[in-house]
Amino acid sequence: MAAPTPIENNGSLSLALAVVGSSTAPLVLLDGDLNVIAASASFFEAFQIDPTGAVGEPFLGLGDGEWNLPRLRSLLTATLSGAAAVSAYEMELKSKRLGLRCLLLNAHLLAYGDGAAVRLLLGMSDITEARASEKLKDDLLREKAILLQEVQHRVANSLQIIASVILQSARKSQSDETRTSLTDAHSRVMSVAALQQQLAASRLGEVALRAYFDQLCISVGASMIRDHDQLSLHVDCDDSAVDADISVSLGLIVTELVINSLKHAFPGGRKGRITVSYQAHGPNWTLAVADDGVGMPKDAASATPGLGTSIVEALAKQLGARVKVIGSRPGTTVSIVHTQISAVDADAMAGKAV
Repeated sequence: MAAPTPIENNGSLSLALAVVGSSTAPLVLLDGDLNVIAASASFFEAFQIDPTGAVGEPFLGLGDGEWNLPRLRSLLTATLSGAAAVSAYEMELKSKRLGLRCLLLNAHLLAYGDGAAVRLLLGMSDITEARASEKLKDDLLREKAILLQEVQHRVANSLQIIASVILQSARKSQSDETRTSLTDAHSRVMSVAALQQQLAASRLGEVALRAYFDQLCISVGASMIRDHDQLSLHVDCDDSAVDADISVSLGLIVTELVINSLKHAFPGGRKGRITVSYQAHGPNWTLAVADDGVGMPKDAASATPGLGTSIVEALAKQLGARVKVIGSRPGTTVSIVHTQISAVDADAMAGKAV
């Protein structure tokens, strides 16, 4: 039940009339029969209604009768009886002079003391422009989504075409060195295509890493592993989710490290397993790619870093992390470690501990 706002009888009606008449916002004061007692000049101006003779006339009959809406009549009548309240009620007004307008209505029941006639104060705001702006924004967002989908589709097709051309060139090449370089390029293009496909499929602001790495390893394995009984890829990841831009860098790191293991860790048809793991504790996280292959060569420290190594180091630096390589028996583990303590501070602390 809507509680009426009490107003003392003495001079209160005159005060209400003065307030309504001087209001810069469209206001109308109605009696118990929904007749106009007073209205602000802004109301008449906003809705292009002739104020002459408006006082005493039915509110729903003003203008060309555009206010005579069954739903509005029911709401105002219910508010007068105290059975309902009109608060931020949105409605459309079809006017011959103004066209279609979108309004926000508020109605308050006024009481002038026991047994006195009730009054209804009706205020309104024209939100047509705001709703039009919202619709325009929604339309632009939909158009952007469609364009983005089209761009993603074209990018995927272009990457497939590029990969096919590179692979054909590799097969035709008579030079082992050129063929190897082209095969590496083909693998990288396919990995980027896999990344693009996974991120395009994600409609959320964050990417769940477990499913992301699963699909990424499936894509890389499909293009680089001939015998899946010989070599296998596994993912051991917690329930972490990261922003899409961070997932791109992590995905590229995983791709480079997995490709490196597939190329070097299992020579001569050696069986093996590569595990991609990711564990996070608050802001600290560790991404690792471990294999059980032949391990690092003895002269690895003096070897010139290859393209894959340079890519991993650059991406790790971009993420504020450091690269840690551990040779084990068997295999090699490359970890990307991100902590709140910088690599320099960590090394200094390790030196003090020794």
